[in-house]
Amino acid sequence: MPRTRTTVTTTSRTRTRAEEQARQLAARQEAERRRKVLRAGAVVVAALVVAIVAAVVMSLSGGDDDASPAGDVVVPAAATADGRIAVGQAEAPVSVAVFFDYMCPFCGRFEAANSAALDRLIASGQARLDLRPMSFLDPQSDGARFSTRAANAVATVADGAPEQVWAFHRALFAQQPEEGTKGLSDSELADIARGAGVPAEVVARFDDAEFTGWVADVTQKAFEAGITATPTVMVDGHVFTGDLYTEGPLTEAVAAAAAAK
Repeated sequence: MPRTRTTVTTTSRTRTRAEEQARQLAARQEAERRRKVLRAGAVVVAALVVAIVAAVVMSLSGGDDDASPAGDVVVPAAATADGRIAVGQAEAPVSVAVFFDYMCPFCGRFEAANSAALDRLIASGQARLDLRPMSFLDPQSDGARFSTRAANAVATVADGAPEQVWAFHRALFAQQPEEGTKGLSDSELADIARGAGVPAEVVARFDDAEFTGWVADVTQKAFEAGITATPTVMVDGHVFTGDLYTEGPLTEAVAAAAAAK
């Protein structure tokens, strides 16, 4: 049947309503994502206050001077005190920073859309990736602290086998657990790491939880720096405001940043 003016107008109105509904849904999802981060930030602050008070009490009570207090901040060899784990060539013209939590479903969507493109940018030397792990979604893993355990595992790889960090990171998101579950077990994290080429002696260190203090510290520093949602992506220090969940826009932003130099 020919498309009359009436059918075209009706179709256009239907499409407009559908697009508006999609925009409203995306706005609600973004608002909920930000609320979760802000609520979790308050939990992190409260936990740090409790830890500080406990440390002061131990000090005043004459605790063992040789004991190492829980939550000591040990920075991985291939990371920084403020939370950066660099992947790629240091001299790459453009830097891309990604703040994420391994339990965050929106981060999973970002990785699914962009990890292959990021891999190409890193391999070609066009961009350096700064992984910025956070652990604010620990309360969403039913007491299993999955966000911290996964970030600690990645930090351990950054310390002992930094050339495998990117492969391990991608593998973790490829097998990301559902938010609200206990997440991956320690043995599953170890299996994924071995599958990503992490040496056995580095995997064996996961259980030491050596970098959990660093994970908590950099999570708090990210909040203090103004991070209010994950994923938050920055290109050369500027927040990327384009589409995070479709392949292409981020690559275009990197190309534009390189061209502007």
